[in-house]
Amino acid sequence: MAMTPVPTRTPRFRAVLGAGTLLAAFGTTALQAADLGADLARPTPTFAMVDPNTWIVTLSGSIQAVPRYPGASDYTAVGYPSIDIRRVGEPRRFSTPDDGFSFSLFDSESFRIGPTARFVPGRYYGDDRRHLYGFRDARFAVEPGVFAEFYPVSFIRTRVEARQGVYGHHGTVGSVAADYLIPADKLLFSIGPRFNIGDASYARKYFGVSPIEAALNGRVTPYDPRSFYSAGVLGGVTYTQSETWAYTAYAGYTRILGASGDSPLVRRPFGNPNQYQFGLRIDYAFRMPAPF
Repeated sequence: MAMTPVPTRTPRFRAVLGAGTLLAAFGTTALQAADLGADLARPTPTFAMVDPNTWIVTLSGSIQAVPRYPGASDYTAVGYPSIDIRRVGEPRRFSTPDDGFSFSLFDSESFRIGPTARFVPGRYYGDDRRHLYGFRDARFAVEPGVFAEFYPVSFIRTRVEARQGVYGHHGTVGSVAADYLIPADKLLFSIGPRFNIGDASYARKYFGVSPIEAALNGRVTPYDPRSFYSAGVLGGVTYTQSETWAYTAYAGYTRILGASGDSPLVRRPFGNPNQYQFGLRIDYAFRMPAPF
């Protein structure tokens, strides 16, 4: 399948507002505003004229069910808005719910790179008073970083993120993803693997048990994980009704592995190493004159 030639794109941005479980650190997280409604390349080469004086603004509303905190067995519903802006003639970039909030500094047909950020939901005593008694709160975290995307062919997207915790935790984390894109008339299917990693600082924050916590809780022993990693899969389908309306449904699964997966905090009755996410999204697009 050939890539659709388009003129060089100017940088564009996505701003997302919403509650804190967007794009959780396992890639389930939290939760970023997502968009599976990409315009894929057509088999026959075409040329699109980019109009710098007109923007296409896409307003989106999403709701998703995600683990209450990393490793939790209970789920919570989270709703959030998002906005995407591009020039008329620019194809809308494919993205998924576990992508970080991103801004492209360089954007070509097959490669783009720029800053990104994710939010990790916190774990608080009030989330599970019965089992979390004695544990310190793990505040929600902010993880800025960089991302890079590469399309080896037009129907496969690969994405890498490297991030650093600056609030909530101070660990270094990263994610690797690939998506296979299958267009079918007004439908776009996508599915692909996910792999997430974190250093000892991150692992201890969300999956460690200190001697004092173990003594106060009385049901666990001290535990010191030295690393975090998880693996899973995410799939979705988008129905594009018109240039104005599009609807997306998606689901994902992640398994916490290694040292963090052996933590008592992700074992019953405290939690679960199997993490799921489900979500729905509605997009509304309109044109407006570019203000600058």
